[in-house]
Amino acid sequence: MLTLLLSGLRARWTSLLGGFVALVLGVGLLAGSGLGLAATFHAPERSPQRFASSPVVVMGHDRLVLDVRRGPGTVPVERRLDRPQPVDAGLLRELRARWTVTSAGGSDAVGVDAPAGPVRALVGARAQVLTGAERVRADPDPERDARALTSLNALLGTSGGVTAFVSVFVVASTFAFAVALRRREFGLLRTAGATPGQVRRLLLAEAAVLGTLASAAGCALGALSAPLLARTLVDGGLAPAWFTIGAASWPYHAAFWTGLAVALAGALAASRRAGRIGPTAALRDADVDADVLPPGRALAGAALLLAGLGLLVWTWATEPSELLKRKTYTTLPLLLIGGTALLAPLLVRPVARLPGLRGAVGTLVRENAAASVRRTSAVAAPVLVTVALAGSLFGATAGVTRAKGAETREHTAAAHVASGTDLRPVTAPAGAVVSATGATSVFVRDGAEAVVKYGARAVADPAAFAELARLPVVAGDLRDLDDRSIVVHEEFERRRVGGTVEVWRADGSGPVRLRVAAVLARGTGDNGPYVTRANAPGAALDRIEARGGGAATVRALEASGGTVATADAWAAAERPASSPQTRLGLVLVLGIALVYTVIGLANTLLMATSVRGPELASLRLAGATRTQVLRVVTGEAALAVAIGALLGLAVTAAVLGALGAGLAALSAPVALVLPWTAVGTATGVCAVVAVAASALPAWRLTRGSPRT
Repeated sequence: MLTLLLSGLRARWTSLLGGFVALVLGVGLLAGSGLGLAATFHAPERSPQRFASSPVVVMGHDRLVLDVRRGPGTVPVERRLDRPQPVDAGLLRELRARWTVTSAGGSDAVGVDAPAGPVRALVGARAQVLTGAERVRADPDPERDARALTSLNALLGTSGGVTAFVSVFVVASTFAFAVALRRREFGLLRTAGATPGQVRRLLLAEAAVLGTLASAAGCALGALSAPLLARTLVDGGLAPAWFTIGAASWPYHAAFWTGLAVALAGALAASRRAGRIGPTAALRDADVDADVLPPGRALAGAALLLAGLGLLVWTWATEPSELLKRKTYTTLPLLLIGGTALLAPLLVRPVARLPGLRGAVGTLVRENAAASVRRTSAVAAPVLVTVALAGSLFGATAGVTRAKGAETREHTAAAHVASGTDLRPVTAPAGAVVSATGATSVFVRDGAEAVVKYGARAVADPAAFAELARLPVVAGDLRDLDDRSIVVHEEFERRRVGGTVEVWRADGSGPVRLRVAAVLARGTGDNGPYVTRANAPGAALDRIEARGGGAATVRALEASGGTVATADAWAAAERPASSPQTRLGLVLVLGIALVYTVIGLANTLLMATSVRGPELASLRLAGATRTQVLRVVTGEAALAVAIGALLGLAVTAAVLGALGAGLAALSAPVALVLPWTAVGTATGVCAVVAVAASALPAWRLTRGSPRT
């Protein structure tokens, strides 16, 4: 068995090269992504900036602590406030009376030159006492590092998941097609006395050797590529400037064993099929594929496809806002892709025989593609993966972004908008309506077991706000908003107009009971809630909307100290079409899939075309010229790519259709777009690689005069 294994690996190294390279890249990407993920688990300790010279910092409370029900008892739950509360004036006097106190840009914290123990004894529960590294909590935006790492963690997790999915897909397809090409070889082994179990063990042993070598090489590649990945993420603005790769060891273990498992899993199904090959297969010479969709594959494909479609429908029916999240439109398409790819043999033959290919060459292309279902499916499957990912990721991202932009513009009837931080209030000129608002937060109990923090808007003039706002009101009236009421959206547990909601304000004060004045549709996520400034302590104006009054209104807005623009220009700037960071993240994920697709296509077509010598010679003997033979071979490859692209577009249509239905259910603008540039680029690259990988071996096989 060992001699046969080594001889087989030496003889078929060219056919195994594609799977080996794919596995090396997959393990390398998994190791690199894992090292990046390990570096995102903990932000580096940063030195305090605001009170660097003070050994002790006294800061107002920056957490809202509420008891929630957990089982038979209650537990405290913390939610971070928008900003720390001011330090009590009486406490400040006591601190200054005993020690040297340093103020630095605000009343929320002071530095104290004193030992921590006596300060804590004096402060008690009236404020927080921070020492050592904790003093960084008094710096502006102390959680920016954590937010940056959370976004980076999601990106690396997504790319790692796509890498694992596509690598399994490519390796499994490679082994399955290699088994189909080796039917006569396995038939000869069975004729020589090999048992089905021995044939299966031979294939699994080949996969184990391939997986071990590729995984080891991939771990080395990951170690070399991880620093480059970190620099790319930093340069692209996806990671903070301090982000570096650490010395974690678990990513190597995870990547190595995942690679080996992928190789064995990819070979497992193929080995079962190989074990069923009988001795008579050695006598067969027909190239028409039969039994290309075994019951197990059909069942798995149908299950994945139904699961993907079912989850899309279930998400739309129960939580349509989830369809707008990247996690959803990145992971759910993988189920649809897997199911469609497994069922591809059912679709290849009828699609290949659609009218459109005419003449002798066209007829041969159509009939060969329909007869060699395994070969056509093996080429179409990786194209399906890339096109579906390109269409789903880029299309869903563009659709959500466009919907948010359109929604932002639809929500105001203003002609001009002034935006910025800490705007100065303005007086409305004659004939003008001016509405000023600012960002704030409210905290609300969701049942007895959760506390939810909602980003809200603080309204300065409820009457002007009601006149300029064009919000999707489903119940109530915006004109009823006052200091004792609140405008909520449909995700609030208590949302009956006239009912009351218990609210804690942005500074943690409360609770206050506010009457529900109006209920808004959820939209894309930014529809309220709205309160008056009386319920938004500390909220600074950051937006002033105005209509009417002509040039006098524009001059008044300019006096606010903000950036003045038309409402259209403001909405476009507020919700740009896409950011460079978003595009880079999408390109990273799509690039992984495209690299694997190129490897899979090249490997499959090089293997498939290299064994077609007798078939191509028969065409030459029948009178076909070398050019015509090449046109047949490359035409089959191009047709298979077109079939894969068509199936990928079908998956894209399902994902974007569900997204559009979700937006409609949320009463948000439906602004879907098919990313033709991304889809066309992916399809074009696949077509070029497929044509080249089929033409090169065909050119070599058709050299010279045709012979019997």
